[in-house]
Amino acid sequence: MTIDVVTFGCRLNAYESEVMKREAEAAGLKDAVLINTCAVTNEAVRQARQSIRRARRENPEAKIIVTGCAAQTETNTFAEMGEVDLVLGNTEKLQRASYGRVAQFGIDDTEKVIVNDIMSVRETAGHLIDGLEGRARAFVQVQNGCDHRCTFCIIPYGRGNSRSVPMGVVIDQIKRLVDNGYGEIVLTGVDITSYGADLPGTPTLGSLSAKILKLVPDLKRLRLSSIDSIEADEALMEVIASDQRLMSHFHLSLQAGDNMILKRMKRRHSREDTIQFCEDVRKMRPDVVFGADIIAGFPTETEEMFENSLRIVEECGLTHLHVFPFSPRPGTPAARMPQLDRALIKERASRLRAKGEEAVLHHLKSEVGKERLVLLEKEGLGRTEQFTEVELNANEPGSLVKARITGHTHRHLIAEVIGNPL
Repeated sequence: MTIDVVTFGCRLNAYESEVMKREAEAAGLKDAVLINTCAVTNEAVRQARQSIRRARRENPEAKIIVTGCAAQTETNTFAEMGEVDLVLGNTEKLQRASYGRVAQFGIDDTEKVIVNDIMSVRETAGHLIDGLEGRARAFVQVQNGCDHRCTFCIIPYGRGNSRSVPMGVVIDQIKRLVDNGYGEIVLTGVDITSYGADLPGTPTLGSLSAKILKLVPDLKRLRLSSIDSIEADEALMEVIASDQRLMSHFHLSLQAGDNMILKRMKRRHSREDTIQFCEDVRKMRPDVVFGADIIAGFPTETEEMFENSLRIVEECGLTHLHVFPFSPRPGTPAARMPQLDRALIKERASRLRAKGEEAVLHHLKSEVGKERLVLLEKEGLGRTEQFTEVELNANEPGSLVKARITGHTHRHLIAEVIGNPL
């Protein structure tokens, strides 16, 4: 074997895994498994530990290197595992020198833990890559870290404070990716709607998006990862209204649909703010589809409060739900609040997921008979502008095709191609 990478968590982690592999290979590292962890929930940490044990069983001679958010926030948890050879922090995992040390001196002569203070990091380098292996879309990191301190969230302690990639660096990278054949770019980060606050002139996500679309005319599709709707600036709303190349799919960092729970989470929006945002965007882009992160069973959540979260699915017209059963993360204020019974949390999460499945089915049914532009991700499978998965009769990954929706399963659309690839 050479280098295998196991990735948990968000799109940003997926992007960074590509950087990790590139830097490790360039450093001359061989026979290694890199495990890029996530710290969002206790379950994510458990799965990472399970994956580490499996990797050791399957690769007894390989170097096991663990990194990512969980490695940053729970360093000792992984350092104490006998299967682990090296623990790297979230900054160190992107540095060639971290892997070069192992390649040159070997694991036995390398300090087991290389994790520095993430809060001391002030810059995001904008690690350029030429593409993502085997994908029709490419992620571009425009921001990292978070300045907010939601009471349930450990991520700022894994990622550090918010810092942005300069606009020129972002645009140059996107030009390279488009030149390499990528038809869709996804702007990603930890809190991308805070983009630019730390840069000269304080650009915004909206002004960045507008500049990308203007200066990279050959870019076919621009997509945003998860956004905080309360931070959506006027320039972003103008781009949503005016440029169809910005995809009509927005994933909202919603978390709850009840105002008291939102307050206890230390979120900055109300349920009314979110409903108004969805209404405003839908007026500008009637074909828009919204996704959302929602936590079930937050401390002190009553049945009435939970019902507000169920109702907001319909009130906002949400389609793609990411449901998280509340998981108390050590060191967060929410972990010290009165906890709900785990069985109740799981039951509420199940009800939310069922609501989400109903919403997806409603969306799939409503798409039948429509014409959509589909980006082919692999032979016979692609996604619409609304990020809905489509099965269709096409076999050129990376191509953009016009398709008519003819049916659906319980999870994806079925379509037939109309005409030649665009």
